[in-house]
Amino acid sequence: MTRETTVEAKAVGKTFGHGTSAFRALDNVSIRIDRGEFFTLLGPSGCGKTTLLRCIAGFESPSVGTILLSGRDITAEPPNRRPVNTVFQSYALFPHLTVTQNVAFGLEMLGRPKAQVAATVARMLALVKLEAFAGRKPAQLSGGQQQRVALARALAPAPEVLLLDEPLSALDLKLRKEMQSELKRLQHETGITFVFVTHDQEEALTMSDRVGVMSAGKLLQVGTPREIYNNPVSRFVADFIGETNFLPGVARGGVVRLASGEAVAERVANGPVTVAVRPEQVRIAAAGTRGIPALVARCVYFGTDTHVHMTLEGGVEVVARVQSPPSGDAGFAPGAKVVVLFAPDSVQVLDD
Repeated sequence: MTRETTVEAKAVGKTFGHGTSAFRALDNVSIRIDRGEFFTLLGPSGCGKTTLLRCIAGFESPSVGTILLSGRDITAEPPNRRPVNTVFQSYALFPHLTVTQNVAFGLEMLGRPKAQVAATVARMLALVKLEAFAGRKPAQLSGGQQQRVALARALAPAPEVLLLDEPLSALDLKLRKEMQSELKRLQHETGITFVFVTHDQEEALTMSDRVGVMSAGKLLQVGTPREIYNNPVSRFVADFIGETNFLPGVARGGVVRLASGEAVAERVANGPVTVAVRPEQVRIAAAGTRGIPALVARCVYFGTDTHVHMTLEGGVEVVARVQSPPSGDAGFAPGAKVVVLFAPDSVQVLDD
């Protein structure tokens, strides 16, 4: 079934400055975001994700390209004429207003009737579970509560698209995880298209319907979290999304072999390649069995699992993630000889 597109960027570029000092923040970015989708722009600092978000919001104008909203060209429209709201990292709440007044502010600026404003505010506070805090001011709230007020205020006018610019980065780890679930719940209950910007891979994988990975102003790959994680199109994507082992290999005669000579995948084209394998796909067996010889370097305990670092022939390091036994000791002593194995369908072959 074909989904309706809410946001579309067509060949968008953005350059700051001129001449030798010019910086290209966006480089020919094209993307389509479906109605009712939770879409995440993921990448390191300076990759262009926030610049793209600001172009959608109208806070920046593309140097080239077009921004469409529900098929309508909004490239030149000012922010106040776009049915789009933004939630910032800093929350941007009015410190002298109560929670109710903060949520009502945007509705009042739009000239909504008082009865409608009151009803909408009550509905929004119930949605973010802050009814009991309606009369408090921002200074009397925790960071997570302030973030919920900012979300309620942004959702109150029922925008077509809600843009979220790293809104959880200022929260501590436990609260950030709680708010991840809250954001997904709010998006599901409202049905509003969410475009979320983050550099946190875990946020992207756990919250998103689809993810767009960016680097150096370019959009490298778009897909579901599972697609991005299991089938990265480049070494950058494989390395940025989760932990990955990268092993040098050579493709010849339709087979990819490691330095040990072990065949690990099939490939038509010949030449040097990089073999990518996730740590959870690496298996460890006793020395002398069929597999790739390795020496255990160290074990790092992470609670539910243990990371076993091993060295292959040529000094290449491989990490296996194994479930920690009740004792906490994975049973692999440094210097022990083992072999590593991984199934062909767990291996990704990337061009060098």
